Amino acid sequence: MAVDPKANIELYECDVLVAGSGCSGMSAAITAKHSGLDVLIVEKEPRFGGTTARSGGWLWIPGTSLARAWGINEGPDEARTYLRHEAGNSYDAARVDAFLAAGPEAIDFFTSETAVRFDMPLTFPDYDAEAPGGKQGGRSMVARPFDGRELGDHIKDIGAPLPELTVFGIMLGSGKDIIHFMRATKSLTSAVYVAKRLSKHFLNVLRYGRGMTLTNGNALAGRLAKSAFDLKIPLWLSSPVRELIIENGAVRGAIIERNGKRIRIFARRGVVLACGGFPHDIERRKAMFPHAPTGREHYSPGPTGNTGDGLRLAESVGGRVENSLPNAAAWVPVSVTHRKDGSKGVMPHFIDRAKPGVIAVMRDGARFANEGNSYHAFVQQMMKAAKPGGEIAAWLVCDHRALRQYGLGAVPPFPMPIGQYLNSGYLIKGNTLEELAAKAGIDAGGFVTTVAQFNNTAAEGRDPAYGKGSRAYNRYQGDANHGPNPCVAPIEQGPFYAIKMVIGDLGTYAGIKTDAQARALDAGGQVINGLYAAGNDMASIMGGNYPGAGITLGPALTFGYIAGRHLAGTPVKAA
Repeated sequence: MAVDPKANIELYECDVLVAGSGCSGMSAAITAKHSGLDVLIVEKEPRFGGTTARSGGWLWIPGTSLARAWGINEGPDEARTYLRHEAGNSYDAARVDAFLAAGPEAIDFFTSETAVRFDMPLTFPDYDAEAPGGKQGGRSMVARPFDGRELGDHIKDIGAPLPELTVFGIMLGSGKDIIHFMRATKSLTSAVYVAKRLSKHFLNVLRYGRGMTLTNGNALAGRLAKSAFDLKIPLWLSSPVRELIIENGAVRGAIIERNGKRIRIFARRGVVLACGGFPHDIERRKAMFPHAPTGREHYSPGPTGNTGDGLRLAESVGGRVENSLPNAAAWVPVSVTHRKDGSKGVMPHFIDRAKPGVIAVMRDGARFANEGNSYHAFVQQMMKAAKPGGEIAAWLVCDHRALRQYGLGAVPPFPMPIGQYLNSGYLIKGNTLEELAAKAGIDAGGFVTTVAQFNNTAAEGRDPAYGKGSRAYNRYQGDANHGPNPCVAPIEQGPFYAIKMVIGDLGTYAGIKTDAQARALDAGGQVINGLYAAGNDMASIMGGNYPGAGITLGPALTFGYIAGRHLAGTPVKAA
């Protein structure tokens, strides 16, 4: 590394500079490096992986070889129809076509040329599977569990999963992990599985100081990092980008800070912005989140370092941030937890809402939505049902049987104790519905009436008010062993419980406007030479909607791949 004595600044040269070490940044870096380019990744945080490392690790990409292995063969037309339906007036034909063409290609590249591997369940329905072009399976895949020991000394640098989504520090993998842990007291097979899983974890903790079976988003981040390290791509941690460098009308690098020094990085081909969007940018939240008029009425489980750096950098060189989407982020209902160290955490409510014997009510005690629908759709209904000017909050409610069988939010099912959640006030308990309502601040009369109306048909498995269990995605997240409806059961066995939910996100949708090759565009729609954006820094191609599991990471991997290919001079053709 050279030093410019006049400017007292260190100099570094490469072909491609990638800002951010999540899925999209790693994807762009690996693709470019594999094509023969000299690549550098810089990461603002002291650990790599970004939002990816604490995510569910699911990717939504139609038409892959993984689906064909299940006998699910589809061209781009069905998925295009579905995305057009979901995105409505915000449908971006050019970028959707690029995604549908490059997505399957990206999956084949990563699974054949790198350490990245995926598992795809036969049936994981789209969130709106009944819509035109919707599918019952074959589009959502999850990162295969990964042995963290393969990262060597780098294992200490991977971002940690959300504590709220772990059990004894174990990251439960989507699918059989969760199923076995929930059935451990009811099935000998599950009990043996859990015992082996716990034994392996605690042995790893004793030997290595942490568990080594990485699952979900941690597995994806680990696999991508292993692939980058195998290619000898340097990854600089704690190295935020401060400004972009323009030469001859093109972006040709950036000024970063590292170890207290400023470094001028010259990137011959260009810069990829993959900084994770703006979930913790108070000012942009204030401007774009209707439920957060001060910018603070929002709770994101995303890394606190995701403060919109990429968007500001793009704007500083003429880039445009897309702010016309009907939803500026991927909404999720969350509850605020109380951790043992005294800090607060954010618990996303993914699957508990769909379980039988669970409903959600507003402060007036009334239901407002099908609780089994997607988290994004559920929050949209929360917003609509809220009283003008008041706090937007809902309470997830169940009885004792449901709580101990399925758990609720951060509260685990039997045989795990629940005392700490009651003592902290996270879990509210009432021996009667009226007592629960009083403690939670819910209108008692409306609440008692709501539960009575729900119970009238719940024993028959019917929910005439909101149709819980009527959709494929509802049923997938319900209890397959409960009938006649896997999502509906009476709420009748006291004591009763409630958890307060507010609005959070799984990533921001509003982002840098790009073309089909992931190149940033200016206010006039012209390409800003040398500047690319991917992941949550790029404006979402989903039109502000949430069509299925993995609609953030699927495009993140794909457009990172597209950017890497374009930087290498081998652009991907549209479908």
